[in-house]
Amino acid sequence: MKTDQVGALCVRRRDNGGYQVLLITSRDRGRWIIPKGWRAKRLKDHEAAAREAEEEAGVSGKVRETPIGVYAYPKIVEAGERSLRVAVFLLHVRQQRSDWKERGQRRRAWFDLGAAIKEIKEPALRTLIKGVQAIAA
Repeated sequence: MKTDQVGALCVRRRDNGGYQVLLITSRDRGRWIIPKGWRAKRLKDHEAAAREAEEEAGVSGKVRETPIGVYAYPKIVEAGERSLRVAVFLLHVRQQRSDWKERGQRRRAWFDLGAAIKEIKEPALRTLIKGVQAIAA
């Protein structure tokens, strides 16, 4: 399956056994999104997704090597708007830094699954978040 970008669905387990998802704001409109970026020639896709999580959200951890799914979103480019496909990799957060590369450009926040689903606009990404409880264990 051909994808344009890779993304990290960053999760952590709460004391009550439930999961939370880390969302960040986009630089352009301030929408809540997951860390994502272009595929990298010198990195495997899951490694590139982990790098995006580190640069955009200041988190690192254990990333799954296979994607948990794909979603598409509209990207504004010079020629207009085009749809980009993102392969999403699950990342269990083990470390969260107070300072990171894009700290001045984005906000980050942890959301319970239901709250994260309400914030995300892309239907396929909402579906992936709904499935976190089952796939993250």
